[in-house]
Amino acid sequence: MILAAAVFMAGCISCKESYSEDVVIKVNRIWESEKHCAFTSLTRFDGRYYVAFREAGGHIFEADGSARGQIRILESRNGRKWKSVACLSKEGYDLRDPSLSVTPDGRLLVSMGGSIYVDRKLVGRDPMYSESMDGRSFSHPEPIEIVSPNATGADWLWKVDWNGDTGYGVVYSALEDSTDPAENKTIVFLVRTADGVHYEDVAKIDVPGFPNEAAVHFLPDGRMLMLLRQEQLDKEGIWGVSEAPYTHWTLTKVGFQLGGPNFIALNDSTIIAGSRSYLIPGSYKTMLLKAGLDGRFEQIAVLPSRGDTSYPAFLVVDDELWVSYYSSHATPKAAVYLARIPLKMLDI
Repeated sequence: MILAAAVFMAGCISCKESYSEDVVIKVNRIWESEKHCAFTSLTRFDGRYYVAFREAGGHIFEADGSARGQIRILESRNGRKWKSVACLSKEGYDLRDPSLSVTPDGRLLVSMGGSIYVDRKLVGRDPMYSESMDGRSFSHPEPIEIVSPNATGADWLWKVDWNGDTGYGVVYSALEDSTDPAENKTIVFLVRTADGVHYEDVAKIDVPGFPNEAAVHFLPDGRMLMLLRQEQLDKEGIWGVSEAPYTHWTLTKVGFQLGGPNFIALNDSTIIAGSRSYLIPGSYKTMLLKAGLDGRFEQIAVLPSRGDTSYPAFLVVDDELWVSYYSSHATPKAAVYLARIPLKMLDI
């Protein structure tokens, strides 16, 4: 069902002569239920499209105070009709923030966080994985192994992306709580894997300000790009660029706060990113941004959204950019949406 339209901002992006200053994009709601659906991931596998997200009673807690999020996985052949093919759960864990990727040996990998709560207090974190050979039958979630001197035992592998035979992701690990806002509550570091199950340390990334959610993707020449959220100090997001072996980073502040950040490199010089917009306090939106490799982002669109929203994922399909995200603007609880944007509207 077509629900709403996204409007590109005049002055932020050049439109072809056949378009007016405001370009309308159709957006479809692809999943809703009586539960809160959030934190999306999107990929193509074996000729079909997959969207994964957390489904639970609330953003964190159920009505009884427990936290028991499940990971639902949708499948589609055309991006219009979607069906549920799996709902992953693990007793005693709140599963959230799924990351879909395709391994070099042809498995559909689901990386996810596993939180343990007691009396509404977070007491443990274990990153988890599930996998499928056919996109329909998924293994039971099991712990990921992270071998790093930076790991604290309360670790969160937020997303995974592959460069050749090696997968990479940024882990944020909890430190002891401090009442001093100048002291970090987390440490972030880059890890790599050959199988999506066992990860080893690559490099610590020195970022203050309670760094956490970080997406990494690659340019065709092998450079790694990173967009990272921070929660303290000035709360500005961080843009990073690194060359192999990815132990040294050029880091730049993006100038605004991020929430659920992700991005895609459309070519070797154009980045499209998405995040929660905090520009209007108390009126959050999911915004799209455009930048070059210098990390100077400018907002180009606001997707139909409000309230609890963000965590987009990106995929180029033929001549379109697909964007999955979630929002609570049109349903009693947050639902999942898919936007389709013609690449020519992005001057690509």
